[in-house]
Amino acid sequence: MWHDVAMDDAQINNEATQTLGSPPKQWVAHLALRFAHQHVANQANQQPSSRSYLAFKQHHGPLVLQKSLHPEGPEVCHGVVVHPPGGVAGGDALTLSASLESQTRALLTTPGAGKWYKANGQPASQHLAFTLAADSCFEWLPLENILFDGAQVEFSARIDLVADARYAAWDIVCFGRQAQQERWQTGYMHQNLAIYREQKLIWRETAMLTPQSLSMRSIAGLAANPVNASFVVAAGAVPNHILEACRLIQPNVALDLQAKYGVTALPEIFSARYVGKSAQAAKQYFEQLWQILRPWYAGREVVRPRIWNT
Repeated sequence: MWHDVAMDDAQINNEATQTLGSPPKQWVAHLALRFAHQHVANQANQQPSSRSYLAFKQHHGPLVLQKSLHPEGPEVCHGVVVHPPGGVAGGDALTLSASLESQTRALLTTPGAGKWYKANGQPASQHLAFTLAADSCFEWLPLENILFDGAQVEFSARIDLVADARYAAWDIVCFGRQAQQERWQTGYMHQNLAIYREQKLIWRETAMLTPQSLSMRSIAGLAANPVNASFVVAAGAVPNHILEACRLIQPNVALDLQAKYGVTALPEIFSARYVGKSAQAAKQYFEQLWQILRPWYAGREVVRPRIWNT
């Protein structure tokens, strides 16, 4: 799915006026990426090798790709998606679209937590649109999203997979700023994730939450915990030994002694959940699962994005 980010003269002039004058009250940002694959000759032994690379990028507004990197060799292209304002205010709308050509391998992450500010009556939104061609593998592994008290947020994502394409992504949401002892007392969050393979829906995940929702308080829901996280892999049937190994993994009890967690497998989807009090515990738990899962769905060991070490 591509989004038209071209601007006419009036829009350009309007943006120039905003730059010279006061900043805009709302940011509408689009970032479109395309990753491609090529065979390159190895000069040492003349054997061809694979290379994935960023073939196209286009952006409008404050959403950019900081840099494309190859920390695990030419086969996998890493990228860091940056939102320069540092936080998302009411009325802001972010769209990230990425397409992968056949045999391409790519991983995207973020440099820090996403901050979603008090809405002041206007919702903010983020939409993801990822399209994966045959024998491609894409990983979307952002850091957590923090919903400030009063935030009104709409998250949506559509992932289209062709044939044997593989997709892995996690999502960590913090309700309130834990470091400031802030609770999420007003606002709402809507989530809508849909994954399709060959135009057939294979996974749908939706949530409509407010601080007063029964799901926020119920022991069958978040049980008043401030962190909710999900890790999904769409790569076909999960081998039993992989699933059993994942079931042995536990979150760090030093960070969260009473976290709820678990994994399950459906014919097309692996799913892991974390509900607890620590975004750090959720991420560490998912990273441990990733170490087990990645050799299965991607055929390679984990190499952590460099930005996570800063």
